[in-house]
Amino acid sequence: MMKLNRRKALALMGGTVAATGLAAPALAQNKKIKVGALRFTSHSGSFIAQERGYFADAGLDVELEFFQAAQPMAVAIASGDVDYAVTAISGGLISLADKGAIKVIGGALTEEDGIDGQKYLISDASYQAGIKTLKDLDGKKYAVTQAGSSFHYMGAKMAAAEGINLSFTPLQKVGAIIGAMKSGQVDGWSIVPHIAKPLAAAGAWHMVGNVSDYIPDYQVTTVFTSANNAAKERGLTESFLQGFSRGVDDYAAAMIDGTADQDEMVDLIHKYVYTDRPREKAAPSIINGTMRLSQGAALNIASVQDQLSWFQSEGLVDGDITLDTLVDDSYVKTLGA
Repeated sequence: MMKLNRRKALALMGGTVAATGLAAPALAQNKKIKVGALRFTSHSGSFIAQERGYFADAGLDVELEFFQAAQPMAVAIASGDVDYAVTAISGGLISLADKGAIKVIGGALTEEDGIDGQKYLISDASYQAGIKTLKDLDGKKYAVTQAGSSFHYMGAKMAAAEGINLSFTPLQKVGAIIGAMKSGQVDGWSIVPHIAKPLAAAGAWHMVGNVSDYIPDYQVTTVFTSANNAAKERGLTESFLQGFSRGVDDYAAAMIDGTADQDEMVDLIHKYVYTDRPREKAAPSIINGTMRLSQGAALNIASVQDQLSWFQSEGLVDGDITLDTLVDDSYVKTLGA
């Protein structure tokens, strides 16, 4: 197994069934672990598990470590600075898996029929200039954080379905993309609903399509860990998935199914998301961000394979990488196989 320090991992990036009982070793040791997260509603499973003691019940002493983007979080897993995290599949993530550094072990955010999901957008400047539909984006600039990102994948899948060509424009960070969309420097983008809806209402851009219409059952984010944890720390990994999955269940009950108090859940999430806003201003965005988180961290293996195949078809990752290289499917229920 290749051991990566942070420097090596950064260099590489350039190029359930949830456990039914507590894992005894983790419980006995009250194991300290770090869990990586972004301050997005899609990471609520971890927030809830921490706040409601579900990680502690699983024998884990968890420290949440926050990141500004997905790529540094993947690097932190590869280098051993963080133990478990949730992120989208990217070319960088696949390359780290190919080097024996990480494994996808479950599913998190997913597109599901009947639940409002990610949106395709056209900037207001482009819309006023006559670009009204996704097909009208032919030859236009489409924003991505970087080549090989999930934004790149979503844009390319839509373009293929519409029979158009896009000029993919890497802008590194979501904040930079928002600014470029507002100023009309780029024409199109796709993003989660809690970002798409309020800025569409403010006139910054226009929502013209749903990602789910072009990528059904898209496994947007996955749960992942180091290859060492997946292979050699089974009790620890099962314990993490147990606590995380209980958090996901609570999120679904309050935010999707209506069987638990939504206001209480919004209060909890607000401790981590939109913390710079008062609760009354943060609540609509938290609610707008509601999407399905996979029950039991179930993983849509067909979606993961489609993503891997697309990255390979674009020459963004090695064509010989197999699904088994990327995924350890022994921890959770798999869908679409």
